[in-house]
Amino acid sequence: AAPPHPQAPAFPAYPPGLSCVELVMADLQALKVYADSSKQEFVLRFLGSKQQPQSQQQSTELKPVFKKQPKPKGPKPNGEQKEQQQQQALQPPAFPPHPHPPGLSCMELMMADADALNLYVNYFLAILNTPLPQHYDPDLLAQYFVSRPHILVFRTVQILFAFLVGAAKVQMFKKASLTTDATHSSSVSNEGFDASQYMVGQLLKDTFLDLGPTFIKVGQSLSTRPDILGSEISEALAELHERVPPFPREDAMKIIEGEFERPVSQVFSYISDEPVASASFGQVYQGRTFDGALVAIKVQRPNLLPSVLRDIYILRLGLSFVRKVAKRRSNISLYADELGKGFVDELDYNIEADNATKFLDTHSKYSFVMVPKVLKQLTRKRVLTMEWVAGENPRELLSLAKGISGSIAQLSEKQKLDAKARLLDLVNKGVEASLVQLLETGLLHADPHPGNLRYTPDGRVGFLDFGLLCEMEKKHSRAMLSSIVHIVNGDWASLVYDLIEMDVVPPRTNLRRVTMDLEDTLGEVTYEGGIPDIKFSRVSSLFSL
Repeated sequence: AAPPHPQAPAFPAYPPGLSCVELVMADLQALKVYADSSKQEFVLRFLGSKQQPQSQQQSTELKPVFKKQPKPKGPKPNGEQKEQQQQQALQPPAFPPHPHPPGLSCMELMMADADALNLYVNYFLAILNTPLPQHYDPDLLAQYFVSRPHILVFRTVQILFAFLVGAAKVQMFKKASLTTDATHSSSVSNEGFDASQYMVGQLLKDTFLDLGPTFIKVGQSLSTRPDILGSEISEALAELHERVPPFPREDAMKIIEGEFERPVSQVFSYISDEPVASASFGQVYQGRTFDGALVAIKVQRPNLLPSVLRDIYILRLGLSFVRKVAKRRSNISLYADELGKGFVDELDYNIEADNATKFLDTHSKYSFVMVPKVLKQLTRKRVLTMEWVAGENPRELLSLAKGISGSIAQLSEKQKLDAKARLLDLVNKGVEASLVQLLETGLLHADPHPGNLRYTPDGRVGFLDFGLLCEMEKKHSRAMLSSIVHIVNGDWASLVYDLIEMDVVPPRTNLRRVTMDLEDTLGEVTYEGGIPDIKFSRVSSLFSL
């Protein structure tokens, strides 16, 4: 008697973590297996035992996933042996697909396959409907972009093309410079300024501008490291702090309306037609509240979070690739992680408002420091409102001290001397403010470039932009102060222990070897204008190999 016909089982779920391609390939293989199983079942049921060995052999040759049955020798198989052979022929393969009870009909197999397809469709829909993470998490970003490779591919091609064009321009400029140098004079001026390096910095700056906000921010970070790039390239990249093209006013007004859920005219009584400053992540308008207070309104660029997370993730992949090629021990992709965390935090202006309030409360007792107040009732995630800070930009003061002014044709000597006096006072108070943050309060403004500083009419140092703050522990402050003394004295053994206190030296490091490397790398300290000339990038490079 034939065995009882089995019921069609519920299709089991596939193991988690399979990619879209793996699921599709598994489903295609399942369809092939079901088709072969149905064909073999049809041959066994309707063509009889005479065709069984031949059909089994053909099926096995076509599909090696089935076990090949040896041709029986001796007497013909009885009914029980025939049933056993049928059962063995219908044994399903290992995953993929999952095993099913033998004897399923073609329709039942196709229904099971339809259930599998339904699972896949729901899986794909769940992936496509998964929102972009609102904070920086490399694992979550990997899950998001693994199902959207086209986004990464298009952006990577765009980045590579931009840098290739920039490299071609650099080569063309170098060839032109060689021709000019051969016929005229050297490109290095008497003051030691390398014009060719400055032009390379300009081309690099233009490349960052073309690639958008994330790369502009990276360029701003690099501009603070002349010890790595050189002073000329850093000077060119420093223009990214203030000379970033603005986005349309209409987009800014839509963002304000979207954040406050009402018309702009009901939020502010006045907003300037043009932004007074434009930065990598936002731009600032001058405005006025309904009670007459003059304020600075900072509005974030549109659709910024997706582009920042995408670019940082691509940067992380690139650094991981460089690490494998260069066979470095240190995980340089952590640099991208630090940038990602800092950049995403800067996109939440509520965090910046809290930072500004904290910085104000910490430094309000110092009379030479000016920190603007935040209007929290007029602040949202993408709109920040603070009191207006009137004052002179350090670059403007430097230009005035040199006799250069955009509004005055020719400055008098008195005007130049006054500008120099204000600039010197700004430098002195700026140094004092930095030492106060470093050694007393432990709360540091982490982005004090000239665009974020003002010299107020009452002679104070005004700080702007509190997207990045750094809190330093007391032991780190003391160790940093000690390290300066030990560097000046050339005491490298003591400097190593200072670096340990600052958590710069990794655990299980050969301290004697580090001391010898420091001495070989830095050598004797040289002085320029009474200031020790130390390349701190050489110190950090000892611990990043």
